[in-house]
Amino acid sequence: MIPSITDHNDDQISLEEVINKLNDLPSLPEITTEMLNDLNNEDISLDSLIEKVSMDQALAAKVLKLANTSYYGANSKVVTIQQAVSLLGTEHLKNLIRTTIFTNHLPHAQCRGFDSKAYWRHNIATAICAELISRTLHMKHDFAFTAGLLHDIGRLVLVMKFPKKYEQVITCAKESDCSLLDAERAVLGVDHVAVGLILALQWNFSDAIQDAIRGHHSPEDKDLNSLASIVHVANSIVHALDLSEVEDELVPPISQFAWDNLGLNEEAYISIFHETELRFEAMNQILH
Repeated sequence: MIPSITDHNDDQISLEEVINKLNDLPSLPEITTEMLNDLNNEDISLDSLIEKVSMDQALAAKVLKLANTSYYGANSKVVTIQQAVSLLGTEHLKNLIRTTIFTNHLPHAQCRGFDSKAYWRHNIATAICAELISRTLHMKHDFAFTAGLLHDIGRLVLVMKFPKKYEQVITCAKESDCSLLDAERAVLGVDHVAVGLILALQWNFSDAIQDAIRGHHSPEDKDLNSLASIVHVANSIVHALDLSEVEDELVPPISQFAWDNLGLNEEAYISIFHETELRFEAMNQILH
């Protein structure tokens, strides 16, 4: 049952309050922004990527660890960055760097009842699934991975900046057996979609990623980039596959518009389900 907004009028927050709180949020460091821009450059060389990875000890360790997971099936232990990079390939390496940047540079949330581990599990799995869908559709999949990774970024902002109020959202969702989106609207008067969009504008995310954040629950607007439909479907798939390991997780309904917009057949989806699970498991092993 969807909770009533009138039950929670005292807890409402305005978008102005959100914007003021976002102004306190640190911008991404310049070197991080520079690296993200480099990753979006299709002409970046493997040597340049190796150099960037080698300069970051923690990232280098993750690259080696990922290359040695069973998913990549190395015949012998991978011991150098060069070996790891050639085994992983440019795209998987870029995605690992993106994941590391956002999981490292966004502050951890202190909110009772909020499972940050499950939050990142869901976002990383959605990123992988969105990339696989866009790859199947022969579309630019760099943006799809990033959009999947950041589609719920507004929820993290709400949890970090309004932890006490968000505890009430979590309680409301459980007691009313409704989605967190409906509970946010009822308790706070704003939702993670609107907040995520404000952050995306503030941090100068691309128009395509802004559209994916704006439309990941309601992708029906024909003016939205098709990335919104991709992330919308990927989000539902990942909930259905239960990769975040949340008990009694609700699976959001899939928009018929988005489903038709992608036009994939059953065989393609079965392959995407399987590959999402395999690649997520490999990534999850190294991010603990």
